[in-house]
Amino acid sequence: MATIDRHPARHPRQASTLALAHALSAAERGLAVIPLSRTKLPALRSPHSPDDPPCHGTCGRFGHGVYDASADPARVRALFAAAPWATGYGIACGLPPYHLIGVDLDTKSGTDSTAALRELALRHLFTIPPTVVVLTPSGGRHLWLTGPPDVVVPNSAGRLAPGIDIRGAGGYLVGPGSRTTHGTYTAAPGTAGFTPAPCPHALLRLLLPPPRTTGPSGSATGSAAGTAHGRGLVQFVLAAHEGQRNTRLFWAACRAYENGIGPALTDELTAAAVHTGLTEHEARSTIASAARMTRPLG
Repeated sequence: MATIDRHPARHPRQASTLALAHALSAAERGLAVIPLSRTKLPALRSPHSPDDPPCHGTCGRFGHGVYDASADPARVRALFAAAPWATGYGIACGLPPYHLIGVDLDTKSGTDSTAALRELALRHLFTIPPTVVVLTPSGGRHLWLTGPPDVVVPNSAGRLAPGIDIRGAGGYLVGPGSRTTHGTYTAAPGTAGFTPAPCPHALLRLLLPPPRTTGPSGSATGSAAGTAHGRGLVQFVLAAHEGQRNTRLFWAACRAYENGIGPALTDELTAAAVHTGLTEHEARSTIASAARMTRPLG
């Protein structure tokens, strides 16, 4: 693992070569990666103007952030060739095979995020298993965990506890060996050879958005009319492509249950999922999983 270099700008060509090497090593493990600049942001700018509709990479060009992420060595090399100034790499969360969830224990907030996580673990009766831990230049830590393939964990900052950020679907983690303006990200001693461990179930439930309360009529308090919201969720499922059908269905089912319309929308969501190619059994299992995950903690 690379040692800390407080002045990565002194060797830009070497930093780029090392970043590519680390990224290819991560890709060999099945992790989808993108090149990052010294500021930890995606190194490739968007090819679109602000007025263009979002395409999430369907145009075939680079510059779509985590939507560019790949574990294919040829594509990784092409990404870094397009960004020769890259000094690091990001690892996309929420993608197969690991469905990575990053727990970012920050030190810049003035709080003891490690103690906050320990308190949560005691209160909710879970233990963080041995897993990959990445040390940040500022003294923080990134814990790598894996989630179920049908669970969509959103990104959040400080929602779980002060100083604890979560990197989920649509987010990325800075990979070990990446060089930034503040130093180098490194694997914690003894964890580099680990495989990301499964996220404890009790913690996973905490990472999902809290369910909304419902009024006397059964509709979600403060939400749009159930029928209009339900139609939007069904359309969201119908728009799924192969490889994202379960993920979209789970997300839509979670939103339905959070808004108090889950049971009423189950049949329509199931039919939409079957239309995209899932079996009825797969669809109902995913919806049942969403119902369990969004159930209020006792």
